[in-house]
Amino acid sequence: MDTTPVMKEPTRAEVDALPGATVIEFGTGWCGWCRGAQPLIAGALAGQAGVRHLKVEDGAGRPLGRSYRVKLWPTLVFLKDGQEVARVTRPSSQAELTDALAKIV
Repeated sequence: MDTTPVMKEPTRAEVDALPGATVIEFGTGWCGWCRGAQPLIAGALAGQAGVRHLKVEDGAGRPLGRSYRVKLWPTLVFLKDGQEVARVTRPSSQAELTDALAKIV
């Protein structure tokens, strides 16, 4: 599973065309909530080799985050074949993320 930050933000059309299970994580490197959620996210994604994980830097003027109406960080959008199935904002437990993952795998 690739969890490196996306260097070039994909377009919404590119994301909509992604096959299979994808988790898009919107946030920033300086966000305390984002940093605090990393162990929960890593724990939930452990062993999910078939799930694509995209970390997308978000902020004002970033079109992908705006297209998903992201307001708070981190926001994780769970997609199956490019369609949003679940969403978790500021996760407080690994179980929240595991439940959302179960909907796309």
